[in-house]
Amino acid sequence: MSKAGAGAPENQTAENSAPITYASSGVDTEAGDRAVELMKAHIEATHTPQVVGGFGGFAGLYDASELKRLPRPLLATSTDGVGTKVAIAQAMDIHDTIGYDLVGMVVDDIVVAGAKPLFMTDYIACGKVEPARIAAIVSGIAKATAEAQTALVGGETAEHPGLLGEHEYDVAGAATGVVDASAVLGPERVKAGDVIIGMASSGIHSNGYSLVRRIVREAGWAFSREVPEFGRTLGEELLEPTKLYTAPCLDLVQSFNGDPAETEISPDAPIRGFSHVTGGGMAANLARVLPAGLMATVDRSTWSWPSVFKVMADLGRVPQADLERTLNLGVGMIAVVAPEKADAAVAHLNSAGQKAWIMGEVSEYTPEDVAEAGQDFVQGAKGVDGGGVLLTGSYHD
Repeated sequence: MSKAGAGAPENQTAENSAPITYASSGVDTEAGDRAVELMKAHIEATHTPQVVGGFGGFAGLYDASELKRLPRPLLATSTDGVGTKVAIAQAMDIHDTIGYDLVGMVVDDIVVAGAKPLFMTDYIACGKVEPARIAAIVSGIAKATAEAQTALVGGETAEHPGLLGEHEYDVAGAATGVVDASAVLGPERVKAGDVIIGMASSGIHSNGYSLVRRIVREAGWAFSREVPEFGRTLGEELLEPTKLYTAPCLDLVQSFNGDPAETEISPDAPIRGFSHVTGGGMAANLARVLPAGLMATVDRSTWSWPSVFKVMADLGRVPQADLERTLNLGVGMIAVVAPEKADAAVAHLNSAGQKAWIMGEVSEYTPEDVAEAGQDFVQGAKGVDGGGVLLTGSYHD
């Protein structure tokens, strides 16, 4: 048994120490309030008449009355982050572009189903709230959501001292969209003979940065290094924002498949589906939107790698198969289109400013057809036992 008074010295020390406050624990609520004031204008700029209640509520409100125009509206939702690309933003002290990466990863997953993104929320966790830095991050998110015609209706900034370093942060977001049941895109629409259309990426986007950062670290390159192939510094090239495909893809669907508010969309409508090329590379993501028993044969010679991929491949001596399983290699979004409309779809996308080209076609296949394909063939990915993708030929120099 402890002796009486044994705890006195400890208690005495506690009585003489300074009071413990939230601020002394590392959380500055006043800095958080300043950050909110700095970001307010950026967020409000994304608000459409459907946003109810303005800025600063506990929850964002969105008037969904427009959904009544659709015979059977289905809500689509997606959530994602940016991954380790934030480490490069922090190293470069450039924070107003990372928001494009966040929005692209979230809203363009919704577009794959043919859904229109309606609103989005964001979440920023940081070691210490620096109001100007937080406002810069949110300004990028707001500009990107505005480009995607999506309202930024709310968010949260959380200070996590002791868990994250003073200058460290991470970002995540979630969005909700809508599509009529008759207009949902996906594997059930895809048929043998359909054409695969590639859409150019703006660079590495937001996937594979653990590989990229390892390559750069092993090479001893600084982010401030001027790289002739890029015409700018390495860091600037690696921070190139993710391309947003929302507007061109939705316009393509509207123009070729029709408006479900005016007519029921036929199962044979020419735009069959999309594949957002994110983690896992092009083939694995394309396989997810193909039905079992069908295979997309993609000809590598129909496009060439942007310089950033060539430099990373050479610098890290990365095997081609590993690159194909990790990076988008210049293809950020794919459309699957009926053959009779393929050329018109490519022309439509290019006229809208989205570089696009025919890269392959869909056919039936048997296991014997791909028995010797090895790493050039991918079947099923991310829990989806879907179709297959066969990569053929060599990339165009």
